[in-house]
Amino acid sequence: MKSPFRLALVFTWFAISSALAGQGSPGTCAEPPAGWAQWRGPLASGVAPRANPPVNWSETNNVRWKIALPGQGHSSPIVSGDVVYILSATPVGEAQKPVFDSAPGVHDSVPVTHRHQFIASAYKRLDGQVLWSKVLREEWPHEGGHQTGSLASNSPVTDGERVYVFFGSRGLYCLNLKGEVLWQKDLGKMHTLHAHGEGSSPALYGNTLIVCWDQEEGGSFIYAFDKVTGAQLWKMARDEKTDWSTPLVVDFEGKPQVVVSATKRVRGYDLATGTLLWECAGLTDNVVSSPVYYQGLIIAGNSYYSQAMLAIRLHGAKGDLTGTDHVMWKLNRLTPYVSSPLMYDDTLYVLRHNQNVLSRLDPLTGLPKGEPLRLEGIHDFIFASPVGAAGRIYVTGRDGNTVVLRHDRENATLAVNHLDDSFSASAALADGELYLRGEHFLYCLAAKAGR
Repeated sequence: MKSPFRLALVFTWFAISSALAGQGSPGTCAEPPAGWAQWRGPLASGVAPRANPPVNWSETNNVRWKIALPGQGHSSPIVSGDVVYILSATPVGEAQKPVFDSAPGVHDSVPVTHRHQFIASAYKRLDGQVLWSKVLREEWPHEGGHQTGSLASNSPVTDGERVYVFFGSRGLYCLNLKGEVLWQKDLGKMHTLHAHGEGSSPALYGNTLIVCWDQEEGGSFIYAFDKVTGAQLWKMARDEKTDWSTPLVVDFEGKPQVVVSATKRVRGYDLATGTLLWECAGLTDNVVSSPVYYQGLIIAGNSYYSQAMLAIRLHGAKGDLTGTDHVMWKLNRLTPYVSSPLMYDDTLYVLRHNQNVLSRLDPLTGLPKGEPLRLEGIHDFIFASPVGAAGRIYVTGRDGNTVVLRHDRENATLAVNHLDDSFSASAALADGELYLRGEHFLYCLAAKAGR
């Protein structure tokens, strides 16, 4: 593709480099942990630095195990220790008269016909054996959601001692590693734009669990809870409508802050107090994609009626940054919608809307690193976010195909792999394994030599 990016560069390369006085990093460990304990992996970037998953697979090759799931969901798997955790929503009982969503502007929605059980499950990594499966709530959903969505789209998170499950309107739960509920919270019923469903995942940092609750009516908020006791540490009102983005916690210049990407503003909050530190307008409606961090920059983007992506410099950020020199660069083309960016080494990878076009950017300038790549082999929408490990990039489409690319200057295609399922959830990578959660099955893909 030869269409150029329309860039509004605020600074030259020299000015950008000299401006990045503090770099900071997500998380607290110098060496990233093994496993995939949260949405977007150990660095919240889509990369598993210690993993080496297979390059090739099919239904008859490099499938360690494949198990049927108890229900549907687009929640991504997480992996900790010897266990894989999955969330599902399962219809139960006899079908009832369909109840259609009545939210303003509703379209492409699925009527509710059943009560549902909202389930957290744990599986052995070795063979897929069910360790436990816990029904956390059973109820009649108050919204049906979009026809391409699910009632279990929020991914869990774990600290290795507890598992935190956010089913949105169906509650927030802390479970021990045996599947026993230690505490739970009911935050009410979320009313989403066009009744299209819920999807923001919780974020965990130190002793603090963060939940974003953005909706159309009843008020939008961001919450912080004590991860051990469930005590509410703070709650801040947000002037926002529905978004599906997951909060990102960044330890910047020794002070952790929570960054939330949304339609009206991208905002940074003090993790300890919830105080609003800074905010910046520039995105468009229906924010689903989660932000990423690189060398002092927060990079947030989305695509719906129009396309937008911007990089925000954190050093000295205070108050409203809209239109200031803290906005280091902007894009208005080739930006992601449902998928989140992959921040791999010094390259930012983004998918255009939900399509099979992958752009490679310099995260400090927004300038392209070569032409966008069309991912031949994927012929349906892409909802899953790209992931990376062992010098490779993995992009999975809803048609069951995964394109594997080399993570280098050329990004040559290494393989196109097919499985007999449809995939909307993002992959999880751990050690020599890649976990793909489909509409019907959970796959553990690993080279025959194993871990």
